Amino acid sequence: MTMWWLSYPVLGIFAGFIAGLFGVGGGLTIVPLLFMLFSAQDFPVEHTMHLALGTSMATIVFTSIASTRAHHRHGAVRWEIVKSFAPGLMLGTFSGSFFAALVPTRPLALIFTVIVYYAAAQMILDFKPKAHRSLPGAFGVFVAGLVIGMVSSLVAAGGGFLSIPFMVFCNVVIHQAVGTSAALGFPIALAGSVGYIASGFKATGLPAYSLGYIYLPAFVGVVVFSFLMAPFGAKLAHRLPVKQLKRAFGGFLALLATKMLYGLLA
Repeated sequence: MTMWWLSYPVLGIFAGFIAGLFGVGGGLTIVPLLFMLFSAQDFPVEHTMHLALGTSMATIVFTSIASTRAHHRHGAVRWEIVKSFAPGLMLGTFSGSFFAALVPTRPLALIFTVIVYYAAAQMILDFKPKAHRSLPGAFGVFVAGLVIGMVSSLVAAGGGFLSIPFMVFCNVVIHQAVGTSAALGFPIALAGSVGYIASGFKATGLPAYSLGYIYLPAFVGVVVFSFLMAPFGAKLAHRLPVKQLKRAFGGFLALLATKMLYGLLA
């Protein structure tokens, strides 16, 4: 085991807590940090961003389960919404992961930072669209899931920064939107993980212990500790002033994106 492997459990503790607290998959946090860690280890430049995305997406499979269980105990998961969204989410995420594999590291990382800046601004400004309608019909939900899934695949996130505002807009109360978003992270992560494994299966020059675009040492370290921490975050989500925490987290995301952007431009 190398010294670098010790950094992955620390990342998992933080990512799991964030996933449970905000109903997001944690990818917005994990990806830029993994990108920096992989770059510091001199992983092949052409694969660094794809490995960060694929590894992050795979970890969300497990953090979403832990976070969903905790939110379900609080009665905050609308399972009928999860079932209606799942087909579109899975198709969009699977397709998006293959598109991401075709994009070189630098432009893919730039796309990622733009989306992260949007998510950070959303949290800092506490953007909550006013409810104007109910959830659309089956086709409308499928299209919404398709779009959310495709965008989520490009940032390896559980889609909470898109699905939560959409559900609130459609008259779903905020705590149920957060809990349901945690559950929606599972089909997104499952389809995205399969996509990143398949799209990276024949890639050459990947580091040892890689499964497609999933770097297994980072995956294991993050998963084990994030799985343990997600329930604590979900529990605190029902007790703490989440608005203030979201703003602080949004500022942290903006700093991460800025650091990543500076590294790319430099």
